[in-house]
Amino acid sequence: MARRFRGESVHKVDGKGRVSIPAPFRRVLEEGDPDWQSGQNPNLVLIYGIPGKPCLWGFSIEGIERLDEEIEKLGRFSRERAFLERAINTQSTYAQVDENGRIVLSAKLRDMIGVEGEVTFAGMGDKFQVWEPSAYAADMEACMASVGPMGGPDDPFALLDRAGRGD
Repeated sequence: MARRFRGESVHKVDGKGRVSIPAPFRRVLEEGDPDWQSGQNPNLVLIYGIPGKPCLWGFSIEGIERLDEEIEKLGRFSRERAFLERAINTQSTYAQVDENGRIVLSAKLRDMIGVEGEVTFAGMGDKFQVWEPSAYAADMEACMASVGPMGGPDDPFALLDRAGRGD
């Protein structure tokens, strides 16, 4: 099984928009970039067009290819496919990790998610998110509160039992 993006951490953004990616995330990006070789810098994709989520979504190259394959299963001219192509392909950008383990967040991307001096990286298995720290805290609180009727945040494993039954 492939490595996964796990954990959360806060990182400073410098005046040029450079921010260090957590080291474990870099290993996942390396493993998920079919063109990566030792001594090179891995590539990734940042999506900024997901409605209702003021964050960036990061994917390895293989991760974004899997997502594209799912989109391509939809009817070529369907509204759903057009929406997903715009939200995921049109509103995304390639990035490359530099020799110091950083990526550059353009002024446009920083403005879109309200980032000034710091970002929070949040691992989500096959993807990760990049947030303004207080927005991440609010979203995390809302997420934890939303699962109460399904097993509660005090017992997240109960949700897995339901997933296995198709609830």
